[in-house]
Amino acid sequence: MEIQQLLSPDSVYSGLKASSKRQALQDLAERASSITGIPAREILETILGRERLGTTGVGQGVAIPHGRLEKINRLFGLFARLDDPIDFESIDDQPVDLIFMLLAPESAGADHLKALAKVSRLLRDRAMCDKLRGADGSAALYALLTQNPAQTNAA
Repeated sequence: MEIQQLLSPDSVYSGLKASSKRQALQDLAERASSITGIPAREILETILGRERLGTTGVGQGVAIPHGRLEKINRLFGLFARLDDPIDFESIDDQPVDLIFMLLAPESAGADHLKALAKVSRLLRDRAMCDKLRGADGSAALYALLTQNPAQTNAA
């Protein structure tokens, strides 16, 4: 599972403006709706349901909200860099400015977990997060997120 299988240039956003966790998730759900064709309300309810089980704010300014939806047929990812960090009830109590939303089919099973692991590994890399925070626009964010690991280490 590679990041470019989850993201498209149209699913990467720079400069997202949100003042709360709910607002950020709602905005991303609306954007996901335009990509997947699933109503934004269904996406938001799924993501918020997962958040009630425990925060997806994994620390170091990163959140990976995710959920399973029966109406999609493949994994989808959306990435957003927020203009201003927001409280996400993260495990380290730090505000979040990098959000990678992952949507999976109900039947995804291990593929969902593999995708989560891949995203988590990518965003645990402090140098990568620094690059993402400094990138100029959505195209640069997409290029960073989808480069292969050999390029990441060489950059």
